[in-house]
Amino acid sequence: MPVIILRHTRPDGHEGLCYGRTDLALAPDFEADAAAILAGLPPVSAIRSSPLSRCLRLAERIAAARRLPLATDPRLAEFDFGAWEGRAWADIPRAELDAWAADFRHARPHGGETVAELGARVAAALAEATPGTLWVAHAGVARAAAAVLGHAGGWEMRLGFGRWLDLRGR
Repeated sequence: MPVIILRHTRPDGHEGLCYGRTDLALAPDFEADAAAILAGLPPVSAIRSSPLSRCLRLAERIAAARRLPLATDPRLAEFDFGAWEGRAWADIPRAELDAWAADFRHARPHGGETVAELGARVAAALAEATPGTLWVAHAGVARAAAAVLGHAGGWEMRLGFGRWLDLRGR
């Protein structure tokens, strides 16, 4: 597969919060984190970014530093948690969480999108990806890509803030 997926840096105030499409601001240490990412990021030829600012700001920083073309792609946006967006995980009714867990791929007790829908939009973006592209996106997008490509435990994969998943050659 021709892409590297870079997860955005740490958002401010995200602890314990259900957020997907919620456009959280970045933590105060963004500049230091971005510099560290730039220093270690492998060569890429183009950048595609989620339109959410926590990704786009990092993508713009990388594109400017490396003089690379940048485009946004709404298919790289994080999972839509619907009515759960912006709520503390601890405040989401247990019955709703259980309903989601009982049919993880197809349930939508939150009214947002299903995991299957997330997988489908990421699969469509992967099908159009060009070699050497960097995606600046989210943990959900990285998990979906790993699952679509058949990686064992794709949906359970963990990707830290400012870390990347290299899917070139897969």
